[in-house]
Amino acid sequence: MADSRHSLLQQFAASDWSGFLKGVEKEGLRVDANGFIAQTPHPEALGSALTHGRITTDYSEALLELITPVFNSTGAMLESLRDTHRYVQQNLGDEVFWAASMPCEIDGDQSIPIAEYGRSNIGQLKHVYRQGLAVRYGRVMQSIAGAHYNLSLPDSFWQKWQEVTGNSDSLQDFKSDQYFWLIRNFRRRSWLLMLLFGASPALDSSFVANMKYDLSRFDDRTWHGQYATSLRMGDLGYHNNAQASLNICFNELATYTRTLDRAIHTNWPAYEAIGTQRDGEFIQINTSVLQIENEYYSAVRPKRTTERGEKPIQALDARGVEYIEVRCLDLDPFSPVGVNQAQVDFLDLFLLDCLLTDSPRIGDEECERLDDNYKDVVASGRWQELALCRANGERVPVGNAARELLDRLQPLAEQLDGWEQGETYRNALAAQRDKLQGSDWAVPSARVLDAMSASGLGHRDWTLEMSRQHQQTLRNETLAPDVLSAYQAMTRESLAEQQAMEAADTQPFSEFLEDYLKA
Repeated sequence: MADSRHSLLQQFAASDWSGFLKGVEKEGLRVDANGFIAQTPHPEALGSALTHGRITTDYSEALLELITPVFNSTGAMLESLRDTHRYVQQNLGDEVFWAASMPCEIDGDQSIPIAEYGRSNIGQLKHVYRQGLAVRYGRVMQSIAGAHYNLSLPDSFWQKWQEVTGNSDSLQDFKSDQYFWLIRNFRRRSWLLMLLFGASPALDSSFVANMKYDLSRFDDRTWHGQYATSLRMGDLGYHNNAQASLNICFNELATYTRTLDRAIHTNWPAYEAIGTQRDGEFIQINTSVLQIENEYYSAVRPKRTTERGEKPIQALDARGVEYIEVRCLDLDPFSPVGVNQAQVDFLDLFLLDCLLTDSPRIGDEECERLDDNYKDVVASGRWQELALCRANGERVPVGNAARELLDRLQPLAEQLDGWEQGETYRNALAAQRDKLQGSDWAVPSARVLDAMSASGLGHRDWTLEMSRQHQQTLRNETLAPDVLSAYQAMTRESLAEQQAMEAADTQPFSEFLEDYLKA
């Protein structure tokens, strides 16, 4: 750990270290017994998608999103996520919770129902935003699922870190500055996460119907990228040509919020041509490059919990960065809950090292190089002859670059394990090293293709089989009576809260939207 900031950590005592704060948002499609996207409404037994704190929907009515509270241990967080999965699985009837990031069988845009959130103005706003995504990009792209990992460090850490770095800013400004320090290094290294955790190398042929694509045939209804790690994060996944000109700046909070705000207030001709209404119904919030901040696709985001009706930019500007959201994680189809413990513990280690490593501002030339490295690993990361470009122009084989990054994490893993008197981080690091041994890397994208080949099944049928296995596993695990009653209470309370919101709204939606855009 040669960087000067790593040496500052030596000034911490074990009593100064209180660990990480963490949470997960995990998406997944509901599908019917034949592996086709569900056409049914959000199950009433799962409560209101608008107001439930643990169970909601993302883009589609069929795309569930399960959210954990914040925890200070990986085990507790994953147990909470598993409890939510158990409850969901008990209330899906004959439907199945899809285990992969790339979707089940679909039949074009009209087969993907847009999420509904009721008659309240906030509920209508969420629906209109999704209508806007449909008219801008089509619904097919929005049927993809992933996991978002949220991480922060407690104020006790930041106060000690501010002391050893000799910083005299307000704690709010210091934390925001340091989170952006972390983000800059995340952008330099995020390609490693796509190699280690990318798990979407194949897709069902229905996803690419009427699209141009450069994929290899796996079987009569499955296509795959020969060396791809994550089709979800590639050209067929989340993308927005209008955003290419945004130049969103991740160097500091002020420029980040300013460039995002500019995008929300810059009209885009193609979206102006569509308009905001069709046949008297709103079909997008506005005609800007971005309707709202969340439309911007990125592998990482600085976040701040918002109050009801508050915009993310407003929350960040007013109260600073609260946590980091890692958005590039594919679902782990081998896990019943889509993520696993070694992965989460490694992410903690990886993100802390991003904070502890020197992190100069990123200029345009470096930004382009980082984007190229990321895209190359997404598209061809399993090709061991792939070479990544370093700052000095040197090109290094992806495997060598990955092992170098893992090696540099070893001293930090030992330090954290020493403070916590365990082997958590060394074990997580060893699990990632094991993936890159020998000539046949055991990274998740390779495991998926190997498992499909061994089963003789294509993407739809193999994932459906895995999804059924996970469903059976989770349904066989009994929820503790107090946990079950707590989820049932959340269902009732969320439905009642939505009804109360709808009853209280008297302002016409058009006026509400006008006020929202002015805010």
